[in-house]
Amino acid sequence: MTGSFGCMIYPNLRRQGSIRPPIAMLGVPFDNVTLGEAVQMVEGMVVSGRPHYLVTPNVDFLIQARRDVELRRILMDADLVLCDGMPLVWASRMLGNPLPERVAGADLVPMLIRMAAEKNYRMFLLGGTVNSTAQAVARLQAEYPNLQVAGYSPPFGQLLAMDHDGIKSRIQEFQPHLLFVSFGCPKQEKWLAMHHQSLGVPVCAGVGGTIDFLAGQLKRAPVWMQRIGTEWLFRLAQEPRRLFRRYVEDFAVFGRAMLAQWWQLRPRWEEATKPSRSLGQMERWTSINPGERLDLATACDAELSPDRLARDERPCVVALSGVRSVDSAGAAWLMRLNRACRATERQLILLAPSRAAIRALRLLRLEHFFAVAPDVASAWALIEARSRERAAAVEADFETPAVLLWQGEITAANAENVWRLTEAQITEAPAFCQMVIDLSRVRFIDSSGLSLMGRARNLARSHGLQMDFTGAQPPVRTVLRLAGMNNLVWE
Repeated sequence: MTGSFGCMIYPNLRRQGSIRPPIAMLGVPFDNVTLGEAVQMVEGMVVSGRPHYLVTPNVDFLIQARRDVELRRILMDADLVLCDGMPLVWASRMLGNPLPERVAGADLVPMLIRMAAEKNYRMFLLGGTVNSTAQAVARLQAEYPNLQVAGYSPPFGQLLAMDHDGIKSRIQEFQPHLLFVSFGCPKQEKWLAMHHQSLGVPVCAGVGGTIDFLAGQLKRAPVWMQRIGTEWLFRLAQEPRRLFRRYVEDFAVFGRAMLAQWWQLRPRWEEATKPSRSLGQMERWTSINPGERLDLATACDAELSPDRLARDERPCVVALSGVRSVDSAGAAWLMRLNRACRATERQLILLAPSRAAIRALRLLRLEHFFAVAPDVASAWALIEARSRERAAAVEADFETPAVLLWQGEITAANAENVWRLTEAQITEAPAFCQMVIDLSRVRFIDSSGLSLMGRARNLARSHGLQMDFTGAQPPVRTVLRLAGMNNLVWE
């Protein structure tokens, strides 16, 4: 055994630098870091000046993400995913890549506040009640006189009905380095996914009830309860009506799902010393072959680091036909590679995945997040088709000018471009015609895309047009249903 915590079941492996490989639990890749390491990583994000967002999922987050495809995508794409719950730490030990400790938002935020006060970083609190946010700001200013902090509690309402421009204006005027959002899950995560890039704040985080803790309106459990994983009992005693049913349902679902993941993605101890992997370069793409096992050995291989692979501008193809077993660290590696490719606008294709690989993706409910091709020719055709989608996310039907085709992914990343093209088609349409936006080619849509649907319908009505949507695929229908907008789409 080595002293590397994340790779300790593989005798001949050492971790990359000081970072242990992440672990996937119920489709969410958790960073394998301590509280102190998380603070250092956040400081690095601030120094970079580039926008990032971090999340602190607990068991309830994971249960919600199983039903909510948009939340699952948000958690998968976060720049830093921290474990807020001892049950998750215990589960990671069972899965063979143990997390070192719980990193709760309520513990992280006070350390970041001290860092902000010491290094003159500006901080903005968004959410909570009017009283709690004002009290939190006042208490922080009293404790840290040099801290530059402001807060705003917008009126309570549904995500898409919020005054997004007004909220963004307040934040941008203050120009914070740290933005803590307390809308509750999943609203805060969806709001951050919609706006963190355009805000330009180096570090954004959803912090749940942390503003209430900072205001002194909620008390943390004693340290001994936090250490042994019974803080939830303390919370339950504070809010029994709100939390009892949620805790019972969450732990029942979590227990069953985690046992299923352990059974199918458990570490293959007997094969741990025989990793077989290869990395190749073709003229058109980077080719990766993890061999028979997509596992912790793959995740620990410096040559296969997702950040390193993302530096290549070519598409990335992962050959999975020979994979006989997948563990939770291997699944997390694949998810991080997917995130790195999207962040650099590269394509990732899974080539001829084996039954074991397909079974792992379905178990973690990730099959809709990966592009899959059965052979090399199909892989290249898919790469070219996705490139055309990215170049033209909106197309007009030349045979029926009143029909617009949205395609690919409609997210915060391309929302402004999609809106510009859609707005032009609506304003140029003849009066009193019926317009249709065909969603049959849309693979995924987030809350920014849903907002575009509402804007398109309102603009059409202002021009005397009728606007309808048709052809939504199952993942898109799921997002619409959770937002209460499934009535907008007809078959």
